[in-house]
Amino acid sequence: MLKFESFLLGQPCCPEETSTDRYYYDLTLRLINTAKSESATASLHEAVIERAALCLIGYYQDVIADAGLWHGFTDECRRLYGAPVPFFGNSEDYIDYELNREDVGFIVWYSIAMYSDDRCIYPFRADIVALADMWFAVLEEAYEASPVPEGYHLAHELDVYAEEDQEMILRLGSWLFLHSWLLRPAFALTANELVAEMLAQGKGNEEIAEAVQEAVKHQPTGPLALYLREWVHLTISHRLPKKRERKEQHETHPAFERLVKATGGTPLAFISGYEAFNDFLISSLGWKEGERHLEQLKDCRDFVVMANPEKGLLVAPDICRCIKAPGNQMYDHEYASVHSIELLTVRGRCPHDLLSFICEKGWLPDAVFPESSDHGLVERWHDFIARCYLQLYYRGD
Repeated sequence: MLKFESFLLGQPCCPEETSTDRYYYDLTLRLINTAKSESATASLHEAVIERAALCLIGYYQDVIADAGLWHGFTDECRRLYGAPVPFFGNSEDYIDYELNREDVGFIVWYSIAMYSDDRCIYPFRADIVALADMWFAVLEEAYEASPVPEGYHLAHELDVYAEEDQEMILRLGSWLFLHSWLLRPAFALTANELVAEMLAQGKGNEEIAEAVQEAVKHQPTGPLALYLREWVHLTISHRLPKKRERKEQHETHPAFERLVKATGGTPLAFISGYEAFNDFLISSLGWKEGERHLEQLKDCRDFVVMANPEKGLLVAPDICRCIKAPGNQMYDHEYASVHSIELLTVRGRCPHDLLSFICEKGWLPDAVFPESSDHGLVERWHDFIARCYLQLYYRGD
């Protein structure tokens, strides 16, 4: 059974207990017990159900308190995608910043997908839908009588630019990234990868803790893969901070000029086999003759070479079969039907610039979630899917 201490860890006032914590802990247990009693959700691991219930109760508290995190998230989704929540549409019955079935459906999918070993989960999979329906019924019944959660007012009346509010803003930022119900699920894989890497290097707990804190400061997270500064602004003022002005790039990278010349006008090339790839680097891009370049890729079967006018060259191996582009003779519909979703969900599978270019061109038509034939869902929400799953690998540059 979920321990009260585990519930308390996700509350803004932790380690202090507030007057409403026991109420929401009991409601969390009710969600968990409801899920366990239904055969429709038997395929879901108990630990994942508990984490999903905690995530949903966090959303529920946030909505009741109008705490700001969900408010900011849905506002940004409307700006980016024209709908308040990904996948679940915007029905006529949807009420902004109130309890909605669409919200519950999204939160249940998001938390289960991020916490499961098999993360690539179709949002409308039968057990996900069944669980969302059950949990929405529980929360809807309790909604009018639920007390305003104490401690969920961290962002109220703060001014992101006021010097006297900076201490509270730092506290808010720390809670958002490390403990909040919306950001923590997406950060879980990043943290796990970081900890595993440092343990392999023989690092101690203190060094690992410092590395996690650095990741919080410098890496994007949450379902929209936003940075700490961006989430703080969204939560307090429901809009992103002003973008920092970028210095104009006047010179075009020579690799871009060479690639466009070699391909006859397009910034990317599709190449089969390492030997042909190495020859292309030498003959078309001017790399040194007589050498085997990027030999660590010699076992790869195909390559996409792309150049950016500002950043230069990038190489993506073993994804040509997924891309239905003019001139790509290696495209394979059957292979793409299974594997093209990986470009949007597996970190490091496809560089951001290339992925954005492919999606804008409509060259990823076979991308679907497993157990689904809903190509339109992935096409409509490809940017969100990439943000949610890829995180730094999508927004890092």
